[in-house]
Amino acid sequence: MSAISRDEVAHLARLSRLALSDDELDQYAGQLDSILTHVAQISEVRTDSVDATAHPAGLANVLRPDVIVPGLTPTEALSGAPSVEQSRFAVPQILGEEQ
Repeated sequence: MSAISRDEVAHLARLSRLALSDDELDQYAGQLDSILTHVAQISEVRTDSVDATAHPAGLANVLRPDVIVPGLTPTEALSGAPSVEQSRFAVPQILGEEQ
């Protein structure tokens, strides 16, 4: 017995707003049936004695330590700006906004 029918694939296609031809429905029904059959087989594997893991290999923290460094001053940050107004970056007006 199939895990998913052609009619179910057609229903899912309608819900997803996909226009599938009859050949595509048949093709996807077969592919989805194969996927669902494999998932069902994997679900049958006994994993009661296996500890839950987030990753199969042990991971060490690979991040560098946080080091506080001074940031840019406002003058340094604005030094490369093409246009500055009131100690801020000046950008072109968009979407017809009022000033």
